[in-house]
Amino acid sequence: MPSPIKFCEIAGSVRAKRARRKEARPGELLAAALDLFVEKGFAATRAEEIAQRAGVSKGTLFLYFSSKEELFKAVVRENISVRFPEWRAKLESFEGSTAELLRTFMTQWWTHVGDTPVSGITKLMTSEASNFPELAAFYESEVIQPGDALIRSILQRGIVRGEFHPVDLKYGVYTVLAPMLFLAMWKHSFGPGKSGPNKLVPEEYLAVQIDTILNGLGVRPASPLNTKQLP
Repeated sequence: MPSPIKFCEIAGSVRAKRARRKEARPGELLAAALDLFVEKGFAATRAEEIAQRAGVSKGTLFLYFSSKEELFKAVVRENISVRFPEWRAKLESFEGSTAELLRTFMTQWWTHVGDTPVSGITKLMTSEASNFPELAAFYESEVIQPGDALIRSILQRGIVRGEFHPVDLKYGVYTVLAPMLFLAMWKHSFGPGKSGPNKLVPEEYLAVQIDTILNGLGVRPASPLNTKQLP
C-alpha cells in the first residue's frame, strides 16, 4: 500500500492531469469539429460524432458549446477570424512594393490557410450557406468582409503609390479572390485524386495567376499616339 505521502503525490498528479485534460477539451472539440465539418459538411455532421472524435461525451461538448451552430462559429473564429489582426499588421508594416505585397499575401494564404483543412470551410459555406442563413450572415461578417477589406487595402496602396492603375476596387477584390477561391474548392473537391499531365500544382497555378493579375494592374506606359504633338 502506498505511503500517505506517496498517495498524496499520486492523487495530486491525477488531479493535475485531469485539469490539463479539461483545459485542452475546447481545443480538441474544435479540431474534431473542423475535421468533420470539412469531411461531411455542416448539416451531415452530428454532435455525437464530434464528441466521439474528441474523446468526450455529447454532454461534455454542450458544456462548452451551447449548440452545433455555436461550435461552428467557434471553429471559424479560432481558425480564420483570429488571423485578420495579424494580417492587417503585416500589411501596414510592409516596406516593399505593392506587387511584392500582393504576391506575399496570396502565397502565404495558400501556405497557412489554403493548403490546410481550414480552406474546407470555404467549400462548406459555398454549398450550405443558403440552408443556414444565420451561419451565412456570421461568415459574411467574420470572414468575407474583413477579407475583402484587407485585399481592398492592398489594391488601394498600389493605386495611391502609383504602382497600380486605378480600378474599381469592388471588382478588383474579386479579381484577387477568384484564384484563391478556386484553389480552395479544387483542393476539397477533386484535387487530391487528380493525376496525369493535367494535374494542377497549386503553387505553380498561383504563381501564374499572380503574374496575370500584376500584369493587368501594372501602370501602363503612355501610348505614342497620346504623347505625339498633333499639327
